[in-house]
Amino acid sequence: MIKHPNFTIAPEIKIALDLGAPIVALESTVITHGLPRPQNLELARNMEKTVRDAGATPATVALLDGQIHIGLSDAELVRLSESESTLKVSHRDFATAIVKKANGGTTVAGTMYAANMVGIKVFATGGIGGVHKESAFDISTDLRSLAEIPTIVVCAGAKAILDLPATLEYLETMGVPVVGYGTDEFPAFYSRESGLGVSARLDSPKEIADFAKAHWNLGMKGGILVTNPIPEKNAIAAAKMEPIIAKASAEAIEQGIHGQKLTPFLLGRISELTKGKSLKANLALLLNNARLAAQIAAEMSGKKKGWAI
Repeated sequence: MIKHPNFTIAPEIKIALDLGAPIVALESTVITHGLPRPQNLELARNMEKTVRDAGATPATVALLDGQIHIGLSDAELVRLSESESTLKVSHRDFATAIVKKANGGTTVAGTMYAANMVGIKVFATGGIGGVHKESAFDISTDLRSLAEIPTIVVCAGAKAILDLPATLEYLETMGVPVVGYGTDEFPAFYSRESGLGVSARLDSPKEIADFAKAHWNLGMKGGILVTNPIPEKNAIAAAKMEPIIAKASAEAIEQGIHGQKLTPFLLGRISELTKGKSLKANLALLLNNARLAAQIAAEMSGKKKGWAI
């Protein structure tokens, strides 16, 4: 287990790591930048409960006073959810947060980095970042992290605001397996369908754990993207979402919004345009992904002996 002055590992995470028990990393930008109060705290608690109910230990990753925390107490979750000034922390931002002793929410890339540093192999999020439609040069660090960090990332595909074909092309170029959980089609976040394929279909958490074992025992260094379609009852048809996303994107371009501010703007505007329906879908898919990630982590834990990693 890592011993580093900038990392604080919660006691229950230390115990789980020592025992080889199942652990699921959870990001925190959804708390700091993704949802309004008090929904952000409610979601954070529900994500952790969902992971526990499925038999794993949740490890929410965040920064408090410049310290990288692996696992948060409820009081720390409350503090993070109520913080007035928080950084959005990806790879390049850790040193800034440390030097400024800032609070921060970790992105997919940031969470993958921190989780990998302490030996956590399974991570649940909503949707990964990717190539933006507004600019082909605006490519999320999430994609590079998936190519370089050996983590199973469970998501509902890439965020639907993105250029999904370009995002999949990038993942293919970087050699990242894109697994469809019970589906041959790449999910589109709010929607179960995208018209795009995956590189492999696997139908159980055990199959995913076996796949990871085979992948990493061959010496592969990168991550595995597991795409879990949003539950059917919560899904919004892609045909309904496309014009709404196009409108939000056009507004972002008109207002000159880009960089780290772009995704929160688009998701917020889409929620307004759908009268909150997209937000409800987002919450549902997050919990769905947390549940699957915990099931995978349990399978991984059972197979820990004899692994090369």
